[in-house]
Amino acid sequence: MKIDHIGIAVKSIEESSKIYKALGASLEHTEEVDGMKVGFIPVGGTQIELLESLGEGTPIANFIEKKGEGIHHLAFYVDNIEKKLEELEKEGYRLIDKTPRKGAHGMKIAFLHPKSTNGVLVEICEKGE
Repeated sequence: MKIDHIGIAVKSIEESSKIYKALGASLEHTEEVDGMKVGFIPVGGTQIELLESLGEGTPIANFIEKKGEGIHHLAFYVDNIEKKLEELEKEGYRLIDKTPRKGAHGMKIAFLHPKSTNGVLVEICEKGE
């Protein structure tokens, strides 16, 4: 198992990436997906994923309004996302996404509901086409 990335909800990728730069890591890439701007900072074998809302009412804007900036989710890489979703559902985990959708970097992604994962929003992801 591998942690693919740690998603962090931020008001500004530009401002928030400064601490990582001061620590010796730099913003490698940004892209827009699902109403947000996503910035990637490689750290070791994983990435910090900064999530900036592009408008009001989006999931990231709502998260920041309710909880403030901070860790939004943990993402784990899997080899077969469809099979893993089936297994997790059979084991009783509540799925937000019953089928994968397209995420940043063209990855196939799906989320598990935090009510079934000890309050942590868990994403599973697989390399896309």
